[in-house]
Amino acid sequence: MNKPLYVIGLDGGGTKTTGILCSFDGAILAEAHGGPSNFQVIGVEQAAKTIIDVVQSCCRTIGCSPEEIGATAAGLTGAGRPHDQQRMADGILEEARARQIGLSNVSVESDARIALEGAFGGKPGIIVIAGTGSIVFGKDRRGTVHRAGGWGRLIGDEGSGYAIGREAFRAVARVIDGRGGRTKLLKLFQTKLELDTQEAIIEALYRKNFDMASAAPLVIEAAADGDRTARHILGVAKDELLEVITAAFVRLSRSGRRAAPLPLAFVGSLLTNDNVYSRSLRAAIKRTLPQVSLQQAESSPVVGAALLAISRVSQ
Repeated sequence: MNKPLYVIGLDGGGTKTTGILCSFDGAILAEAHGGPSNFQVIGVEQAAKTIIDVVQSCCRTIGCSPEEIGATAAGLTGAGRPHDQQRMADGILEEARARQIGLSNVSVESDARIALEGAFGGKPGIIVIAGTGSIVFGKDRRGTVHRAGGWGRLIGDEGSGYAIGREAFRAVARVIDGRGGRTKLLKLFQTKLELDTQEAIIEALYRKNFDMASAAPLVIEAAADGDRTARHILGVAKDELLEVITAAFVRLSRSGRRAAPLPLAFVGSLLTNDNVYSRSLRAAIKRTLPQVSLQQAESSPVVGAALLAISRVSQ
C-alpha cells in the first residue's frame, strides 16, 4: 500500500463539480472539473460516478495513485444533514470499490460548510450566504460550527433572492389588481420577464416553475433608480437577514471573549456584487455589530474542502 501523500477537496453542485489535489501543506498540485453532483437531484450513484471521475482526473494529472490520497472531503449541494452526508460518502466508496480504486477516508459536508472553511483559511469567522436561499454559518475559536437560518423558502430564506423576488411578484400583483401604489417593477417585469398580466404571472409561477429568485436583480435595479416599493422590499430583506446574522454572532460570542473583531464574509452574487442591497446590509452590520470585521473571503469553497481533508489526515 502506498503511503498517503495528498488530499483531495471537492465542491459539487447542480451544474458542475470541481476538485483539487493538494499536498499536506495546502499547495494545489492539480485541478479537475466534472458534471453535476447534486445527489438530491441526480441520485447518489450518478453523483458518486462524477466525483470519482474528478478524483481520477486529479490523480492522472500528477501521476499519483488514489491509494496515495490520505483524505477526500466533498462539499455538496443538498448535503446539510448527517444522514445524507453518510449515504453520499458510502456511495462514493462503493463506486471506488466498483472501479477497484483503493480510496479511503472519504467525508461529505454541505457546500456551506466548505465555503466557511475556505473563507477564513480554517480560522474562526462568519459567512453570510445569500443566493436563491440564505443561511449564516460561523466557526468559533474552539472549532465548533454554528448556524442560523437555512430553513428553506417555505418558512425561511430571509434576505435571499427568493424572498426578494417573491415580494416583487406580490408588489406587481397588487398593482395589476389596482390595490397597490405605482412601482417601476411593473415596467421591468414587462420588458425583462414578459410578465405583465395575471394570466402570464400565474402560468409562470404555477405551471412553468419560474425561478422566483431571478426577479431579485430587478428589485435591486428599481431601488437604485429610486423606486420606493423596491427600496422597501430591500429594506425588509436587509433587516430580516441582519436578524439571522445577529443570532449566529450571539452563538459564537458565547464561546468566549475575543481579542480581535470576528471576521465576516459574504458568499453569493446577491451580496458579493456591489449594489444597493449589499451596501445597505454592510452599513447595517457595521452599525449593529461593531465587533464584526467585514472582509472578502480568502479562498474558494473547494479550497475549504481541501482544508477539511487536511484536518482529517492529522486527526
